[in-house]
Amino acid sequence: MTNGSLALTLAPWSEPLGLDVLHRQNTPELTEHLGGVESAEQVRRRHERYLAMTDGRMFLLMLDGEPAGSVGYWPHAWQGQQVYETGYAVLPEYQGRGLAVRALLLCARRAGHEGELPWLHAFPSVRHDASNAVCRKAGFELVGEVEFEYPPGHPIRSNNWRLALTA
Repeated sequence: MTNGSLALTLAPWSEPLGLDVLHRQNTPELTEHLGGVESAEQVRRRHERYLAMTDGRMFLLMLDGEPAGSVGYWPHAWQGQQVYETGYAVLPEYQGRGLAVRALLLCARRAGHEGELPWLHAFPSVRHDASNAVCRKAGFELVGEVEFEYPPGHPIRSNNWRLALTA
C-alpha cells in the first residue's frame, strides 16, 4: 500500500527486527494506555510469543523497507464467541502519517484471507483518542464501552470496535 512515494507493507514477525521494534515501542508514551513500560524480560517473552504464534499473526510495519511499528491479530473469546482481537503501534518518528489506519486495514485483509473468524475487534482505552480515531478511520463500528483487561489483571474502560472480515 503506498502513500505518495512511501510503500507500507506487512512483513512476518522476525528476529532481530521484531525484538528491536518491541524495545523501541516500550516507552512511557507508547505504553501509557497499555499498562506501562515492560521489563526487558517481559519484552523478550512477548517477542518469543509473537515468533511462536500459529493461530493469528503479528507483523512488522515496513515503510520503504524500514520497520515503522507493528500490527497483528489473534483469537479472543469475547461475549461467548470467538473473534479476532487486533493491536497496533507506530513508532513515534512515523506517527501522524496515517500509517496506523493503513496498517490496520492491511492486517484486517490478511485476517479475512488467512483466518476463519468473522470479526476483528479492537479494544482501545476510552481515553486513548488517537487509537480510537484509528479504528473510526479504518471503518470499524463502535459497539460501545466495555470493561477489558490489558494486560491481564489490569482492568481498563475500553471502547469495543469491530470490523466484519470477508475473504
